[in-house]
Amino acid sequence: MSTPTVAPARAEPRHFMGELRAELRPLLALAGPVIVSELGWMAMGLVDTAMVGRVSAAALGAVSVGTHSYFVFAMFGMGVLLGLDPLVSQAWGAGRRDEAHRGFVQGLFVSIVLGAALMALLWWGARHLALLGIDEAVLPDAIAYLQVVTWGMIPLLLFAAARRYLQGMGIVRPIMTIVLVANVVNAFANWALIFGHLGFPALGAVGSAWATTLSRVFMLAAILGFAWRHDRRSGSGLASTSWAPDPRLLRYIVRLGLPAATQLALEGGVFTAATLLAAHLDPIALAAHQIALGAAAFAFMVPLAVSSAGAVRVGRGLGASDPDQARAAGWAALLVGGIFMLFSASSFLWVPRAILAVFTDEVAVIAVGVGLLRIAAAFQLFDGVQVVATGILRGSGDTRTSMLTSMVAYWVLGLPLAWILCFTFDFGVGGLWVGLTSGLIFAACVLVAAWARRTRRLPDFAKA
Repeated sequence: MSTPTVAPARAEPRHFMGELRAELRPLLALAGPVIVSELGWMAMGLVDTAMVGRVSAAALGAVSVGTHSYFVFAMFGMGVLLGLDPLVSQAWGAGRRDEAHRGFVQGLFVSIVLGAALMALLWWGARHLALLGIDEAVLPDAIAYLQVVTWGMIPLLLFAAARRYLQGMGIVRPIMTIVLVANVVNAFANWALIFGHLGFPALGAVGSAWATTLSRVFMLAAILGFAWRHDRRSGSGLASTSWAPDPRLLRYIVRLGLPAATQLALEGGVFTAATLLAAHLDPIALAAHQIALGAAAFAFMVPLAVSSAGAVRVGRGLGASDPDQARAAGWAALLVGGIFMLFSASSFLWVPRAILAVFTDEVAVIAVGVGLLRIAAAFQLFDGVQVVATGILRGSGDTRTSMLTSMVAYWVLGLPLAWILCFTFDFGVGGLWVGLTSGLIFAACVLVAAWARRTRRLPDFAKA
C-alpha cells in the first residue's frame, strides 16, 4: 500500500539530480573559454589601472571617473545586444540556422545606429563633467580620457554583436583567443603611450584611453575575420544571408534587449554613481575605491561568464523542446557561480594587501582598500548569484524581471543607503560600499525566487 505513494516522491529528486549532473559537463565546457574571455576582458581594465596607478593617485582617479562614466553607456549598448542570446541559441537549438544568421545581421545594424547615438551622448557629457563636482586635481584628465575612449564605442558594440552570435552557436574558443591577444595589444600600447616609450609622448591617463580604443578596433577586426573564415569553411550559410533589415527580428532583439540594457545600465550606473560620489572625497579614497572595485569586478567576470553560458544552455534546451535540460542548466549555472564566488570572498579576506599591492604602492591607498575588500567579501556570493540568475532568465526569454529588480535593489534601496552612510553618518567610502551590498543581497534573493517560479513554466516556453 505504501509503495505507490513513496516511490514517485523519490524518483523525482533522483531524476532532477541526474539531469543536474549531466548538465554540468556541457555547461562547464561552454563556460570555460567564456570565463577566460571575461577575465581577459577585465584584465585590460586592470592593466590600465595598474599602469596609470604608477603615474599618480590623481591620474588613477581620472581613469576611474572616465571609465565609469563611459561604462554605463557601453553597458546599455551591449545590453541591447543581449537580445541576440535567446534569438540565436533558441534558433540554433531548433535547427533554424538561417534565422540565427539573420539575427546576427540585424544585430550589426543595431550596433551601428545605437553606437553613434551613445557616442554623441558621451561627447556631450564629457563637456559637462565639471557639473558633477569632481575634484579639480582629477577633472582635466577625466574629461580628456572620456573624449578619447568614446571613439571605441561602435567597434565595441559591433564586437559584442559578433560575440553574442558566436556564443549562441556554442563557438567560444576563438573569442577567448581574440581577447587574450587584445590584452597584449592593450598592454603594449599602454606601455608606449602612458609612459612615452618608442618616441611617443608620455600621455598619462589619456594614453591609456588611446590604448583601450586601439585594442577594441583590433578585437572587431579579428572577430569579423574569424566569422567570415568560419562560414567559408563550414558552409553554414552566413555569406548568403540577406543584409536587408528584418523588422520582425529587429523588434525581437529590441523587445528583449531593451529591458536587459536597462538592467545593465541600472546596475552599472549605480557603481558609476558610487564612483562619482567617491570623487567628492579625497583622491586617496577615490583611488582605493577604484582598485577595490576593479578587484571585485575581476572576480565578477567568472559568474558573468557562467551567466552567459547558462543563458545559451537554457535557450538551446528550450529551442530543442527539452525543458528538463533547460531547467537543469539554470540550476547548474547558479551552483557553479555561487561556489566560485565563495572562493573569491575568501581571497578578499585572507590576502587583501597582496591584491591591492598589485595596483599601487601608496600606503594610504592600501590601508583604505583593505577595508573595502573586506566589505566586498560579504557581497561576493550575492553578486555572483544575481548575475547568473539574470542570465538564465534571459535565456528563457525573460529580461523584464531583472530590469525591475535592479531598479528597486540599486536605486531605491542600495544607492540612497550608500549616500546616507557615506555623507550623513560620515562613514566615508566604506559607507558607499555597505549601501551597495544591501542592494546586491536584495537582487540575488528576488532573482533566484523568480527563476524558481519560471522553472514551473518552462514546458510552456519549450512548446511555444
